[in-house]
Amino acid sequence: MTHAGAPLLRSIEILDQHGTRRSLQIPAERPLTVFIDKRELVTLMTLGARPELLVLGYLLNQRLIDRLEDVQAISVDWDVDAAAVSTRAGVVDLQARTARRTVTTGCGQGTVFGDAQEALDAIRLPDARAARITQGQLYALLDTLRQRDSVHRRAGSVHGCALFKGTRMLVFAEDVGRHNAIDTIAGWMLVHGVDGANKVFFTTGRLTSEMVIKAAQMGVPIVVSRNGVTAMGHDLATRLGMSLFGRAGNRHFLCYTGFERFDAEPEPAPDAHPVRAVSG
Repeated sequence: MTHAGAPLLRSIEILDQHGTRRSLQIPAERPLTVFIDKRELVTLMTLGARPELLVLGYLLNQRLIDRLEDVQAISVDWDVDAAAVSTRAGVVDLQARTARRTVTTGCGQGTVFGDAQEALDAIRLPDARAARITQGQLYALLDTLRQRDSVHRRAGSVHGCALFKGTRMLVFAEDVGRHNAIDTIAGWMLVHGVDGANKVFFTTGRLTSEMVIKAAQMGVPIVVSRNGVTAMGHDLATRLGMSLFGRAGNRHFLCYTGFERFDAEPEPAPDAHPVRAVSG
């Protein structure tokens, strides 16, 4: 693989409400057209931080490859904004498998190939005894993310994802869309031979059906989001036996599904009607 990371930020001049001109950094979004065995597949809008891992994770999550060994090479050339993927044996029925697309709510990507949803019945996540999270661990990973320097902190307008083992962050990725970020994590896992069985996945994006599907394909049983959960995302997570945490930040969260994986350590609820001392 090439290692063609691109600059993440670009400086521009802005005019603020006080009439002052000043420099500001914004995320450097760019297109990346993916070719697989010389056939154009898709154009992804990306920051370009780890484009090879993004492409690898995209192919994996779209069920176009099953193993790292299926790919011979990935070459990214920013002069033409393209990623060329060479496979060892080709992709069986590539045209038919990519013809049926489902428009999604995803940003920075836009489609999920239809057979990804059909593969859910084959997914087996570890049971609740093998994959759990405590309230203290949840707070610790949120604190780790809060302290991390990031493109979002400096410029906003991007999504971030991370993979944790316990309270240790294994990898962090940011991109213009949450799908690109999760695909980059999936690509990293494939390259490093990391499975998701005892891991926790974090995203800043909302937990829609396609995000739940991708996390499940990565084998991750516990997912935490700074955002909320859609009804279809909730239904799929329940079907898969996955724990979903949403609206998670600081010391606040909502556990939507998979209560059996969560070791709660409840904090005292604030008293809505404090009792006043009566003098006299």
